[in-house]
Amino acid sequence: MKVESGKTVQMHYVGRLDDGTIFDSSEGKEPLEFVFGEGSIIPALERELEGMEEGEKKQVVVKAEDAYGQRNPEAVQKVSKDQLPPEIEPKVGMQLLAQTQTANIPVTIIEVEEDTITIDFNHPLAGKDLIFDVEIVKVS
Repeated sequence: MKVESGKTVQMHYVGRLDDGTIFDSSEGKEPLEFVFGEGSIIPALERELEGMEEGEKKQVVVKAEDAYGQRNPEAVQKVSKDQLPPEIEPKVGMQLLAQTQTANIPVTIIEVEEDTITIDFNHPLAGKDLIFDVEIVKVS
């Protein structure tokens, strides 16, 4: 059976960056299951899966602009440490959830100073091309 709109797809995958760093994988886990065409995975990756069959393997390169977009320098902001809950000791690389009016957004601390921290609101994979090695396990 082929991957097409409305079909439930089970897929094993390894997602990595150009330097070989693995950012996500289904290895050692159940395959990722999704309904094709509902937009639950990166659209550029989904387009490349259309027409694949059970057991088929493929490598898909998704350019940054088609994944999480390019990095936006304006999405890096300096804020006062007193905006953090008192129990949080900020450290470079720490990920937090920033509350907005509509959602919680994951952010990364990229600098810690005496009274301020610098927070990056960009997605951690923004500005990076993504390489997926995929295997279609089941289509139903």
